[in-house]
Amino acid sequence: MTGPAYDPERDGARVHFKDAMSYGDYLHLDGVLDKQHPISTAHDELLFIIQHQTSELWMKLAIHEMGAARDALMSGDMSHMFKMLARVARIFEQLNSAWDVLRTMTPADYTTFRETLGPSSGFQSHQYRMIEYILGNRNPNMLKPHAHVPHMHDMLAAELARPSLYDEVVRHLFVTIDGPGAGVPEAQLTTPHVADPAIQAKWKLVYENVDSYWTLYELAEKLVDLEDYFRRWRFNHVTTVERIIGFKRGTGGTSGVQYLRRMLEVELFPELWHLRGEL
Repeated sequence: MTGPAYDPERDGARVHFKDAMSYGDYLHLDGVLDKQHPISTAHDELLFIIQHQTSELWMKLAIHEMGAARDALMSGDMSHMFKMLARVARIFEQLNSAWDVLRTMTPADYTTFRETLGPSSGFQSHQYRMIEYILGNRNPNMLKPHAHVPHMHDMLAAELARPSLYDEVVRHLFVTIDGPGAGVPEAQLTTPHVADPAIQAKWKLVYENVDSYWTLYELAEKLVDLEDYFRRWRFNHVTTVERIIGFKRGTGGTSGVQYLRRMLEVELFPELWHLRGEL
């Protein structure tokens, strides 16, 4: 038998918010939910907008966590750094899941509104660029798409002027093994990180002496885990684009799938992958 309708107020829940903060107030949902403005009448344009907006929100959190992880490393707070790096890996896992939703859009669906995008493209995401710069994939040429928004350009340029997260990891690796006077490789500030035999040799020492260098070993595996999820995100991006537009050029003018496939070859922490063949 069905009883009377549930009344949350009888359970003690607050239901009147005239003079108190509500869920919507705290999250500013009126502003968030008012930021989706399809240009066309196509049904799937709303999906396209929400998928990219939510991805940008997850990227905002990833940047927040990676910046804090770098600060924690520099202050010697390894426990908190490990937690933050683990969280970033799971953020990329969440970003991966978003492609599954977008892939429900067919080529026929996309063509109904693709022209409304003009030259806009995910290629121009300054947050994605910041993620790459923080992790060590640094190409100054990629500043160009952001020159029209000075504060974004300045933020990215400022990141290029300081050591990347991986540069700081390498410094910690050498100092931990060889002491404060260690000959730490020079930070690769304005070029994509290139594999360095000296760095790989240090990581190999860690992997061959796990018990002696457990914290460094754990750090290395956290980075491998993070890049693993990051690579999956890139791969899913490629397959999603190929599934929806084939080999057409991207809206931003790139070669589309061909460009994205080149990005799959980028290694963020190459020494940690290359050493596995030597163990």
